[in-house]
This record gives sequence, structure tokens and C-alpha cells, in this order.
Amino acid sequence: MQTKSTYGTIAVKTAVLVIAALLLFAPFLFQDVRALEVAARICIFIVLVASYDLLIGYTGIVSFAHTMFFGFGAYGAAIALRQMGPGWDAVALGAVAGVAVSLVVATAVGLLSLRVKAIFFAMITLATASVALVLASQLSQFTGGEDGITYRAPDLFKPATKLMVTEEGKVARLFGVKLNGKLAAYYFVFFTSLALFLLMLRMVAAPLGSVLKAIRENEARAEAIGYRVVAYRTFVFCLSAAVASLAGTVYAIWLKYTGPDTTLSFAIMIDILLMVVIGGMGTMWGAVVGAVLMVMAQYYLRDLMGAAAEATATIPLLPDLLDPDRWLFWLGIIFILLVYFFPRGITGTIMQKGARA
Repeated sequence: MQTKSTYGTIAVKTAVLVIAALLLFAPFLFQDVRALEVAARICIFIVLVASYDLLIGYTGIVSFAHTMFFGFGAYGAAIALRQMGPGWDAVALGAVAGVAVSLVVATAVGLLSLRVKAIFFAMITLATASVALVLASQLSQFTGGEDGITYRAPDLFKPATKLMVTEEGKVARLFGVKLNGKLAAYYFVFFTSLALFLLMLRMVAAPLGSVLKAIRENEARAEAIGYRVVAYRTFVFCLSAAVASLAGTVYAIWLKYTGPDTTLSFAIMIDILLMVVIGGMGTMWGAVVGAVLMVMAQYYLRDLMGAAAEATATIPLLPDLLDPDRWLFWLGIIFILLVYFFPRGITGTIMQKGARA
């Protein structure tokens, strides 16, 4: 007999499966360049937010350096592709280099800083991320400075690449969609992101997830029953850094451009925090919901406000309030309402209410 305690979880998992299906068929459902860009960004940010949820949601670690690891992966791929050319060897080397640097920095920061109180650790990570941003801006001979780096992705991902051809030699179409390199690039992003997300989902479902929750709830008690808290916290910090670095590599291949504003900006860190809070900390499913809502709002809220302003043009004051330039104001209002009505995030609140039903 199905217990009521699972209703909320079933609802959340069903919503996540629907989102996954929409992302899987996005090139065929939404046939325009902007929609494909949104779908790819959602895929990458789901991984990035989920890897951050390992820290803040499951272990209780507040870090402001997550975009630094994201940037290491992106710059690793970018520098390798620029120096070695658009080959898979460059992608592999860049990914390995990005993960290696991320692991070294995460281990150093973890071992030196995770023994201190949460607020001091957060400040240390913020300072470390700031140093990385300054170095990326100043070491222009390697990173391109403020202008960033442009490069070519592997030939498979070129828009001119024909995955399948017709009898006339033209690129084949499936449901009106060209089977070209752009489609291959999107599915590279989708399946890589899916694999990384499933890996993290498996990690939190294993006994490790229970240990991390125990450390989050009561660090002293976890230490007392035999768990080496610093070792576990350092491990999950390194794991989160490695996944964020791989997400950065995938993003760099998709964009074919890497710069401080696209990977290392503190604004991205704020976006990650908002996505975690909106979706729900410590659920992993919240990363999916939070990333989808936030990215959609960033790309489409202005358009919706513009349409609403035109529709209410005859009503005094309302068109001014709905001016697209005020989209950040309304985004803030929406965020406040979400926090008020969903105090544990959307997925966390739904799962909690389902358990009480």
C-alpha cells in the first residue's frame, strides 16, 4: 500500500522527469537558437547547482569559491583548445588540467580552512575566488585578460558538420531539425550533464550521503561516533570542485568563448545561491527546479514584462511598473515570495508537505 509520506517525493520526481524529457527533446520542441542556448545553459547549471548543493545542502559548508572551480575547468579547455587546436586531445587535456588544479586548490583550502567556523571559511573561499578572478584578468598572455579567449571547438560541433546527409548530399533533417554539428554539441552538453548529475545522485543515495547529513546536523556528534569530519568535509569539497570544473569544461566547449564574466564572475555565484535556495537545499532535485526557473527568468522575464506592458498600456502607472528595464526588481519580488511561501525551497517544501499529508 502506498504511504502518504511519498506523495511529495513522487510529485517532485515526476516534475524532474518532465523537465528531463523537455531538455532531451528541446532541439525538436523549440526550434530556435535562443531556446537551444537556454536549454544548454539549464543543463550546465543543473550540474553546477547540484555540485554546490553537495556542500551547502548536504554538508552545511558555505563556500563562495564555486565559480572559481567552474572557471578552472572552462579556462583549462579554452587554453588547451587555443594552443593545440580543435581536437579531442585538447578537450581531454584541458578537462584533466582543470580538474587537477581544482583538486589541488580545493584540498589546500579544505585542509587549511575547514577546521575554522563557517563564517571564517566562507570569507576564506571568497578571498580565494577573488584572487582567481584578479589573476584571470591580469595574466592576459594566458587567459586573454578581460577580453577572454575565443577558440574553435572540435570539428564534430561545427554548424557546418553534417551528421547525416540526403541522397543529394545535403544535411538531413529530422522533424525539420538539421542533423548538424550544433545538434551534436547540444547533445554532448545534455548527456555529459546527465551523467554528472546521476553520479552526484548516486553519491548522496549511498551511505556517504547519510554521513554528510550527520555532519551537517551535528558535527560534534558525528566526530564522537567515529567519523573523521575534516576528512569527509575535505573530500566532499574536492568532489564538488571536480564536478564544477567538468561543468566549466562543457560550458567552454558549448560557448567557444571563455572570459571572467562568463565563468568567474561573482554574479554567477549569486545565481547559484539563488538557484539552490529556490529549488531547495539538501534535495538534489532542487537543483533541477531552481536552475530551470532562474535561467528561464533571466532569459524570458523581460519579454513577458514587455508583453504585459503593451497589454496594459491604457492603465495608468502599470505600464511603467512593468517596463522590461525593471525586470530585476520583479525578479527580486518573485524571489521574496518564493522564500515566503516555500521556506525550504520548492522541492523541499513540497516533499515536506507530502510527508505530512
